[in-house]
Amino acid sequence: MGRRPSAALPGGTSKCTPSPEAPTPPGTTASPGDPASLFECPVCFDSALQPALQCASRHPACSSCRPKLTRCPTCRGPPGSIHKLAAEKVASSVLFPCKHAGSGCERALSPTQKAGHEELGAFRWFACPCPGAACRWQGSLDAVLPHLEQQHASITALQGEDIVFLATDIHLPGAMDWVMMQACFGSHFLLVLKKQEKCDGRQQFFAIVQLLGTRAQADKFAYRLELHGHRRRMTWEDTPRSIHEGIATALLSSDCLIFDARVAHLFAENGNLGIHVTISLR
Repeated sequence: MGRRPSAALPGGTSKCTPSPEAPTPPGTTASPGDPASLFECPVCFDSALQPALQCASRHPACSSCRPKLTRCPTCRGPPGSIHKLAAEKVASSVLFPCKHAGSGCERALSPTQKAGHEELGAFRWFACPCPGAACRWQGSLDAVLPHLEQQHASITALQGEDIVFLATDIHLPGAMDWVMMQACFGSHFLLVLKKQEKCDGRQQFFAIVQLLGTRAQADKFAYRLELHGHRRRMTWEDTPRSIHEGIATALLSSDCLIFDARVAHLFAENGNLGIHVTISLR
């Protein structure tokens, strides 16, 4: 089966018409008779667990909201930072609802299970994964693909495990993003090429593949990126990043295909760069 090429235009692939208001992820509130309600943060309504910090009047606030407070949201007194070991001991015997219960998760979890489950669970809400777009959309994992198809319709989508991602006009000045979608093995992948300009004026390109899925699902796949030229080849192989993780960490740690403008022009033709992309099952 031959590779299927299609062009990704610079900049335009990441434009969208954002909603006036980004939707608020549905939260969860423990029922008044539930012991978990004693640990409810009055700001975000999530559970205020380890470290259990309270004000002088014993009102809790979670570790995420606490640094942002100038007053206790319950009694309006000083927020305080009293570490209550007794409260943590009681919490260890209580099961807490997942903070994504409003999105459909029905799990009840111990404090040691809660953070990991909420980070990896399929019910968490995600920001739009399209790089460079001024898009404030958030939604469930199942809603990510429809959002990209409707609000980022300029992103080219190709079927097949073996395609060519053609980034056009790579010679244009300034930072740019090229984005393409690839569908295969019943999953969808977001292919991203970013160009950044360093302080000294040097340009660097970063290429990476994301799965529109969970980390566990991403671990089932491998991808290969190849640049072909006359007697030259550059290859990168890796596991796709999940949109749970995003690509910022990979870029900062250089954990992706990286090349500079000189290398890009060695492989480009008429200002267009073709990246051969292969997705495979592990």
